[in-house]
Amino acid sequence: MTDSELPADREVGVGPWQGEWPDGEHWDPELLRAGDRRNVADQYRYWRMDAIIADLDARRHAFHVAVENWEHDFNIGSVVRTANAFLAREVHIIGRRRWNRRGAMVTDRYQHVRHHASVAEFMNWARQEGLAVLAIDNVPGSQLIEMFDLPERCVLVFGQEGPGVSEDLVAEADAVLAIEQFGSTRSINAGAAAAVTMHAWIRRHVFEQRPAPSSDVTKGAGA
Repeated sequence: MTDSELPADREVGVGPWQGEWPDGEHWDPELLRAGDRRNVADQYRYWRMDAIIADLDARRHAFHVAVENWEHDFNIGSVVRTANAFLAREVHIIGRRRWNRRGAMVTDRYQHVRHHASVAEFMNWARQEGLAVLAIDNVPGSQLIEMFDLPERCVLVFGQEGPGVSEDLVAEADAVLAIEQFGSTRSINAGAAAAVTMHAWIRRHVFEQRPAPSSDVTKGAGA
């Protein structure tokens, strides 16, 4: 059941702490006193927000996520929420700085989000960081992500709904990957594509499920 499907009268989270308060600087006195109704995992109940972020920062994965935002894409909030769930290192917004945060379900408070005004600025950052840039779009010449060995240190780039990844970014990417589809639709929602791709990285580098046959990043940058 998703948060939006919860009955209106059902409270999320926990009430005030019962009994003697625990010791530790990560506890939030106000939450202990009033209860914690935030959208956080149970292990973080009653924690201060900065303490949660610090704990996440100590465990973040090596992949980044980027979204092009030339026309104020409403899927970005969903992408940020998924990036938080899979513990991406950072989310990058390319293009317009403003984006609709409603779909993020306040997870953007715990997820590092960086803005790049242009593709050139983003690519310069990625090259300096030594990251493989992987564009996700089902365009001619793309490789199937199911058969591609995702590098550990990479940034997964998604276009906005409709136009997809821009031509400028496709031209600069180290590889362009497509998600195999079997129905009648031409493409899947950008937020759904991001979730599938991030989970593919998790399967490869957390659960060590290597695709066969493997393939390398075509231009080899940052792998």
